[in-house]
Amino acid sequence: MVTIEDYYVYLFPNYHPTRVITLVYQPFVLTTTALFAYHEAKINTRIRNLAGYTLFFLSSFGVIVLDAASSGRGGIAPFVGLCLIAAAFGVSDGHVQGGMTGDLSLMCPEFIQSFFAGIAASGAITSALRFLTKAIFENSRDGLRKGAMLFSSIACFFELLCVLLYAFVFPKLPIVKFYRTKAASEGSLTVSADLAAGGIKSQSDPLAEEDPDYAERLSNRQLLHQNIDYALDVFLIYVLTLSIFPGFLAEDTGTHSLGSWYALVLIATFNVSDLIGRYMPLIEQIKLASRKWLLIAVIARFLFIPAFYFTVKYCDEGWVIMLTSFLGLSNGHLTVCVITEAPKGYKGPEQNALGNMLVFFLLAGIFCGVVLDWMWLIGKGW
Repeated sequence: MVTIEDYYVYLFPNYHPTRVITLVYQPFVLTTTALFAYHEAKINTRIRNLAGYTLFFLSSFGVIVLDAASSGRGGIAPFVGLCLIAAAFGVSDGHVQGGMTGDLSLMCPEFIQSFFAGIAASGAITSALRFLTKAIFENSRDGLRKGAMLFSSIACFFELLCVLLYAFVFPKLPIVKFYRTKAASEGSLTVSADLAAGGIKSQSDPLAEEDPDYAERLSNRQLLHQNIDYALDVFLIYVLTLSIFPGFLAEDTGTHSLGSWYALVLIATFNVSDLIGRYMPLIEQIKLASRKWLLIAVIARFLFIPAFYFTVKYCDEGWVIMLTSFLGLSNGHLTVCVITEAPKGYKGPEQNALGNMLVFFLLAGIFCGVVLDWMWLIGKGW
């Protein structure tokens, strides 16, 4: 939805759609994630993730239906409908992001790098698709709308593909079955439906159950106490990022020679840089594993705030694009370093709980970043 912000800014010029959609989305994703993180040990992970992916598909389809029903016209009613769809996306993300992160954490923490790189890859791919659809219809009548709807249709197809892949392919992968069986042997109660979907009957191991460590797992409070610095890291990473991206980059960078393409270029620059940053920790020499240095690097990112302010005010678009790339690189790199390091050394159920907890703090950081962005908007007179 953010990637087609040029279409929504055209439809709803007085409603600040880039910022409002993000603001509406955040409370729903944060609340949903908080509820799941609190009750994580009792939740059927398979049903949770399937429900999230299905709602993603229906919400994506709803974007197309809403535009067709309103005939591509602006106004308060279509905008409210768009906000409701954004809320549904928030609930979907609350199901899937924490569920998948916890699921992969209890398998092998290194898998999380691939998942979070996939999130960044989706941003890069959507930006590329948006460039393509915008270019195809740029000179045609009603071209902005046609490009946005073609883009939404492709996105809808991908969401349906996610439902099918998670339901029928993912649980049958040998490596997935291996790690889920291992998690069940360590006392995880959330993987039984996943094992059944993979053709494995969940069986209790009497010898394992006699082990005093079998039923024991750290409480959420104990996990948080031991990993408070990691939680603070992901919180601060996204407070900073979302106070700049996408609202400030989309609306507050002035008018330049790139015209309506400028905001898209900045968003694409961030997405591609974020993707590269999430693969950088695969190079051991530059991966940050020290808890102290991770926290220092996270705090140092707040220098981006004055850097963006003065760059936008006194420099041309080339410098802003370069600074945006550094914002994306640092966001991706530090996110993966924190999320992959934190679960190491814990048992499967604890890794699952910690993965859900870190996603909650990540989303809390996003929410606070969006609020700060709104405070900036209000402070400069709307």
